[in-house]
Amino acid sequence: MTSALKCVRWWSSCATASNISEIWATLVFQRGTGRRRCCRGSSASPYNNYCTTSHAMAATRFLFRQLFDEKSWTYTYLLADLNSKEALLIDPVVDQVDRDVKLLTELGLKLVYAVNTHVHADHITGTGELKKRIEGCRSIISAASQASADRHLLPNEVFGVGEVKLEARPTPGHTSGCMTYVWHDQRKAFTGDALLIRGCGRTDFQQGDPELLYDSVHSQILSLPKDYSLYPAHDYKGLMETTVGEEIQFNPRLTKTKAEFVDIMNNLNLKYPKMIDKAVPANMVCGLQDIEA
Repeated sequence: MTSALKCVRWWSSCATASNISEIWATLVFQRGTGRRRCCRGSSASPYNNYCTTSHAMAATRFLFRQLFDEKSWTYTYLLADLNSKEALLIDPVVDQVDRDVKLLTELGLKLVYAVNTHVHADHITGTGELKKRIEGCRSIISAASQASADRHLLPNEVFGVGEVKLEARPTPGHTSGCMTYVWHDQRKAFTGDALLIRGCGRTDFQQGDPELLYDSVHSQILSLPKDYSLYPAHDYKGLMETTVGEEIQFNPRLTKTKAEFVDIMNNLNLKYPKMIDKAVPANMVCGLQDIEA
């Protein structure tokens, strides 16, 4: 029996005048998780396309937005608990602080954390400006980055806002302080520059190490369940997200052996980012160093 037919039969057998709106809300919100599954009762069906109602309805408590900075091709991610109205931003860009503050205000959200996946070399972080604009906002980055912040994360530390809980997984190699933030409840991971869509971050500056990157991406990201959605800090080809399964199968660098990967990374011969001399010093101090853009 096809998954579509199973959903239709379940709908016709379960929907009544009194519960149809609740069932529809459950089905619709599941689209927002990227899992597109129908739900049935309080326990999981043996069919893979079913999930628990409790999981789907719990998801309605959360908000997730992917934002974009055209100048640096940077993705910023807004995550929020809609019950507590608390939010966090991952990899905000200083040039987009006005946009971010406006969006938070419109949505009635309180920004608790401004988070970086690593010390960026291609743009100046917005964490410092957000702290100046929003009372109570705190900055977060890995302890390994050695950058200034209100909170420094250790490997496998869990942090978040409300019921949004992220696991900080160390993924060094692009820089020594890179971290990937895994939102297990929503089966998403925010990979920074460690893993890009069909690519990865360069390893020729900021204590980069291709062997370390290969090992950390495989052990900390590609070891996640294959249906986890992955969201990088950048994309240059018009793509927005990928999955663990896709990258295991299609990533042209990380499907190679470690020796082949190291050879590829050591021979990229890329130009340094235009902003590196300004961005790195500024980002070591939350983007607040007094330098010209």
